[in-house]
Amino acid sequence: MTLTDPTQALAELLAGNRRFVTGAPRHPNQDAAHRAAVADGQHPFAVIVGCSDSRLAAEIIFDRGLGDLFVVRTAGHTVGSEVLGSVEYAVSVLGTPLVVVLGHDSCGAVQAARQAARSGSTPPGHLGAVVDAVTPSVRRAASQGVDDVDGIVDIHIARTVEALLDNSAVLATEVAAGRCAVVGLSYRLAAGEARTVAAVPADVPDRAGSDQVAAVTG
Repeated sequence: MTLTDPTQALAELLAGNRRFVTGAPRHPNQDAAHRAAVADGQHPFAVIVGCSDSRLAAEIIFDRGLGDLFVVRTAGHTVGSEVLGSVEYAVSVLGTPLVVVLGHDSCGAVQAARQAARSGSTPPGHLGAVVDAVTPSVRRAASQGVDDVDGIVDIHIARTVEALLDNSAVLATEVAAGRCAVVGLSYRLAAGEARTVAAVPADVPDRAGSDQVAAVTG
């Protein structure tokens, strides 16, 4: 499958999630013939910038297969130069029309950052870098009177969407030209549903048949 329109790409992704939620997955593009077909090149229709949580396997929850998704994962979907470079590669070289920030409820990185903000201490080792990256989202949530973890998660997803566009001129140019969209989805671990919480352009979820974007502002 080669999709070049952001709206169609999001619709395809959400349709796969609905199949997963209802227990009717098709497991597309996972056979030997497709494996051989994509061996010489890839044309993923979506980039997933997701949390590393083991329960957030993108190809499973969106019912996709080989060559469909370009997946970049870090704890708390934190965005550094390597993540930005990976996204830019997918968008500018592979022509991927959709970038999705995928967070989830009960996120451990968000919980750690909230605890660090309360205690005033940062975890040792490189975990501290993850907490430091999430802490601005915790502060933004506090300024809006949001203290529950899942509410902070939604704000952190929206802030990650902003960070991708603010820190990547390549991505911002593609979005401005209408060739790409950036959408933030919040996944519910028990229900399996991915809910839209942010989008640039803002009307992409409506055109793709998604639920209305939640009111997550900064």
